[in-house]
Amino acid sequence: MALIDNIIARAQSNRQRIVLPESLEERTIKAADMAIADGLADIILIGNRDEILAYAAKLGLKHIGEATIIDPATSEKTEEYAQLLFKLREKKGMTLEKARVQVLDPLYFGCLIIKSGDADGQISGALSTTGETLRPALQIIKCAPGITCVSGAMLMITQTPQYGEDGVLVIGDVAVTPTPDADQLAQIAVCTAQTAKSVAGFKDPRVAMLSFSTKGSAKHEVVDKVVEALAKAKELDPDLKVDGELQADAALVPSVGAKKAPGSEIAGKANVLVFPNLEVGNIAYKLVQRLGNADAIGPILQGIARPVNDLSRGCSVDDIYKMVAITACQAMDAK
Repeated sequence: MALIDNIIARAQSNRQRIVLPESLEERTIKAADMAIADGLADIILIGNRDEILAYAAKLGLKHIGEATIIDPATSEKTEEYAQLLFKLREKKGMTLEKARVQVLDPLYFGCLIIKSGDADGQISGALSTTGETLRPALQIIKCAPGITCVSGAMLMITQTPQYGEDGVLVIGDVAVTPTPDADQLAQIAVCTAQTAKSVAGFKDPRVAMLSFSTKGSAKHEVVDKVVEALAKAKELDPDLKVDGELQADAALVPSVGAKKAPGSEIAGKANVLVFPNLEVGNIAYKLVQRLGNADAIGPILQGIARPVNDLSRGCSVDDIYKMVAITACQAMDAK
């Protein structure tokens, strides 16, 4: 069974409550209809019920009536959520009056549903920017314990089964933090390993901290940062299987790993790759995707206490459907 089929099956086996705040966006409501039909998740749509149902009928969708539809303008929970937002942001200058206005924003309302324990995850971005998606998540849900930075992981499904986990690799950061320091890089390593478990289903994530140097073969301050991040990652998660600094071939190819990093339990066996900065990660995944004809799924946001994921504004209905399944798998692990 393909990786995405496994992800879908796991989501179906333990249905989570996933918020789709962009409910009148055509691709989103079509993906919601598919998700409901397939029992992928319990879908929560934000907006006016009559408008949403009328739009669904216009598109010929048959299952949207089974979704939970909540209108911030009329919900009995709106004042409760406004009070919660005020308490969370009071020290940042939020007033109750401002909170009562802000809570009407579907992206904020959705995050408040999650913070209150009434939902498990949220997906937006078909209409919204990354900043608009992340801002309420960081203000309301906040980062996971011990984590201070958000990052983005990518599932790379390659045609080279001898590498990674039968050809599957989980890589990060490819989307969010441009120049992570050693602390942030350590957090990215821990979070990407967790994504490998919760989403890709890896039972044994093996993390390589990548560099242009392997075990001191080159001297430079950027190499020093990776070495420092390795030590911090081990402190952050003593059970994490991680090593570095490793060049990409030393991380993936057993013969090269044995030669360049003898004795390493990760070299030549890595299935999770952590890049030293966003520039390298983003370029690398796109090269592998295009030149290696690999499938790239993501980015999957990580580091938030409850999953909130960002879509490309060019996403397809299928992309959103898959992200519902991915977010559901993250949500199971976050509880």
